[in-house]
Amino acid sequence: MKKIKSIFAILLTLSLTCSIVFAGPFKADAKTKRIPAGTVFQLEFLQPVSTFSGSSGDSFVATLLNEQTAGANVILPAGTVVRGSVFDIKTAKYFSRGAKLYLDFDHVVTPTGRQIPLDLAVAQFDKIFYDGGLYKNLGYGEAVRDNYVKAGEITKKATEYGKKAGISAPGIQYLTTPICAFGGFIGGAGYFIGDSIADMFRKGQDVYINTGDVMNVKLVNPIDIPVY
Repeated sequence: MKKIKSIFAILLTLSLTCSIVFAGPFKADAKTKRIPAGTVFQLEFLQPVSTFSGSSGDSFVATLLNEQTAGANVILPAGTVVRGSVFDIKTAKYFSRGAKLYLDFDHVVTPTGRQIPLDLAVAQFDKIFYDGGLYKNLGYGEAVRDNYVKAGEITKKATEYGKKAGISAPGIQYLTTPICAFGGFIGGAGYFIGDSIADMFRKGQDVYINTGDVMNVKLVNPIDIPVY
């Protein structure tokens, strides 16, 4: 009796296996809509990401603000979840060398719950390095250039002040303008030298993405989203 049961179980297993193999793959009644490369996603971050407190491998979640459509069909509605992680962090260093933040956008969660891999590149940020890293300031050379621009602004504002000071008395502006311009030049030069020396011992800025910050990212490769 036990042998009969064993033989019956084996035959039943073989029958089910054959039916699965010869029936072919499961066919779902699903179609797809393509979102082309170059499409811009506007993402709102639901949690902060930074080079100061973060580390490589940290995950983050963002939501889509601009719905994606194809004709009359909404493929990805506003509020769709996009998940990603911190790919790498280059910490801030002295000589005003700023930190760099590298983000990896992993996948989008479709309205049906499918997770579709994504290849996104940041399209809008304060500054974007050639390799995709996000940063605030690059290094000492950039800091010196910024100091030069600010020194020029100090001289310009002082000169404009001298011109305005002489409006009330005709002819006096020919005296106040050069005096203020010279004072502005001295002040600007002092600022340029002092801050350029300080930038040698100052660390560069960290990169912060706060909760609620909005970032534009561009789709590098097209994706096909199932629609039912």
